[in-house]
Amino acid sequence: MVSTPSIAGSDSGIVRERPFQLLLLINVLPPLGTALLSPVLGSLVEPLGASAANIGLLMSAFTGPAVVVIPIAGVIADRYGRRPVLIFGLVWFGLTGTAIAFVSTFYAAIVLRLLQGIGFAALTPIIITSLGDLYTGTKEATAQGLRFTGSGLSQTVFPLIAGVLVGFAWQYPFLLYAIAFPIAAVVYLRFEEPMDEKAANGSDEDLRAQLADLRELVAHRRAWTIVVARGTANLAWFGFLTYNSIVVVDVLGGTPAQAGILAALASLSYALAATQTGRISAAFDDRLYPLIAANLSIGVGLGLVFLATALPIAALGVVLMGVGFGLVLSIYRSIVTDLAPTALRGGLVSLSEGTGRASATLTPILMGGAIAVASARIEFVPAVRIVGVATGVVGAVVGIGCLVLMSRAPPIRMDG
Repeated sequence: MVSTPSIAGSDSGIVRERPFQLLLLINVLPPLGTALLSPVLGSLVEPLGASAANIGLLMSAFTGPAVVVIPIAGVIADRYGRRPVLIFGLVWFGLTGTAIAFVSTFYAAIVLRLLQGIGFAALTPIIITSLGDLYTGTKEATAQGLRFTGSGLSQTVFPLIAGVLVGFAWQYPFLLYAIAFPIAAVVYLRFEEPMDEKAANGSDEDLRAQLADLRELVAHRRAWTIVVARGTANLAWFGFLTYNSIVVVDVLGGTPAQAGILAALASLSYALAATQTGRISAAFDDRLYPLIAANLSIGVGLGLVFLATALPIAALGVVLMGVGFGLVLSIYRSIVTDLAPTALRGGLVSLSEGTGRASATLTPILMGGAIAVASARIEFVPAVRIVGVATGVVGAVVGIGCLVLMSRAPPIRMDG
């Protein structure tokens, strides 16, 4: 009997495996850290006593702590296993997120968002690492792609629900974070530790030795270049998320609803593209070429969004950017998990994801500063266009440069 391959390729059968299903279930939560707030931020200004200028701090407060905490979570996961870190992350993420519905001040909400960012740090990097523990080769690439597809679908569905709930009361969207508690219970009861007990070094290896090994690993050109490249992919994505509504409403004369459609189109584009990660990895002996093409797609796509004179052109740019983003991040994560031995995998993945969070935190700040400086010399609209295009160019050039350096680097050899 000949089986018909699915849209995700011949390795898509992993969706029937319980460990993968449970990791996908956990993966519902992390994308909601920022996506759930995106459509409701404006509705929080008055009840929390915030302002239109500082309400965006609810986003930065969430992404900021992860830059520091993600590498720590990775080291802990390498020493004591993935399962306990995931369970802690779920409970903490749900507890601190749901608690925002019960506060009445902007300061309290900011503090809770800072704490929720710690929960995020214990989820996404450890999910990615666990997939690397469970699978290898194109099967692992397919798993990373399907995980990212799940993130895109989560970012599409739950914000729509939040947009409806906020019409009843501003607190209701935050109650959606309570879904973390039943997921944590299922993981506690059904999820088996994917890390080989012999690889866990919580009792066999001194922490200093583990960190020294991680430093030695990252010092290899093949490792640090992919860590940096992982961060550059977020330049275009978060540049788009931050200025999407400004481009649509202030530059193109559209409506907030149309900006929401573009955001949904971007998420759906990367979700669909990510399903092809395994198939593309199998089709090329060297993943350098599809990665270069994907980085170019991201840069060109963002440029089209900011240079667009009509919504259909912006939509084309969004699709190009989304497709490139979905492929780049899925393949990058597959490469990172392959580079590290099991005992250091969580640490390297977490460093990689940490650069992504740093980029997500700094991009809106740097772009805002650049636009302010440019606006002092030229009009606002041209300033936005120039900075947006420049962001896409920088992200693509640095990303491709890192890929070329990585392709010419010798294989990693650890002294130990």
